[in-house]
Parts: sequence; structure tokens; C-alpha cells
Amino acid sequence: MEETKKDQPSTTHKIGIYMWIWGLLFILSFCSYMVDWFQFQGLLRWTLILTFMFLKAGLIMAFFMHLFWERYALVNVLLWPMTAIACFVFLMVAEFKYTLFTRLFYFVVGGGV
Repeated sequence: MEETKKDQPSTTHKIGIYMWIWGLLFILSFCSYMVDWFQFQGLLRWTLILTFMFLKAGLIMAFFMHLFWERYALVNVLLWPMTAIACFVFLMVAEFKYTLFTRLFYFVVGGGV
């Protein structure tokens, strides 16, 4: 009788790719440190800091959280939380508009003494 296993074979990744990622993380951290060393100011400073931060976070998520190889994990880790955050931002904007409207209304009309 034939046995059919639906278990996926476990894959092991070469250690070299992790060493490259560690090297890239070190380089990106060094570049982030250099932003402070050279005392960049203003929009350039924050653009560089955020760019390096997002690149490092993306590398960590892709390789150390194995999202680069697993599509289902990518959906669960990124898509659902981002959707929830977008819903909460929408609710906060609606609350802001309501609060702003009531404050302006009572400022203009008065407290109704």
C-alpha cells in the first residue's frame, strides 16, 4: 500500500544567507549612526533615519521571521494588522472631526446659558 504524506518537507536555509543579512544589518546600523556623526539636520536627517529603520525592519521580518519563504505568514503578520490599524485611524479621524465640530460650534454659538 502506498502512503501519502501531506507533510511538507522541512527546509533548512544555508547559514551564508543569514551571515549576509547580519552584515547588511550592521552596515545599515553603521549608516544610521553616521547620520548622527555628521550631524545632519531637518528633513534629511529624519528621512535617512526612517529609511534605515524601515530597511532594517524589513530585513529582520523577511529573513529572521521567515516571511520571505512563507506566504501565509506574510499575510497574517502584515495584512491583518495593517487593516486593523487603518480601521482605527479611520475611527480616530471621524472622532477628531466630531470633536472639532462640537468645539467650534460651542465656541461660535456659545454655551447656551
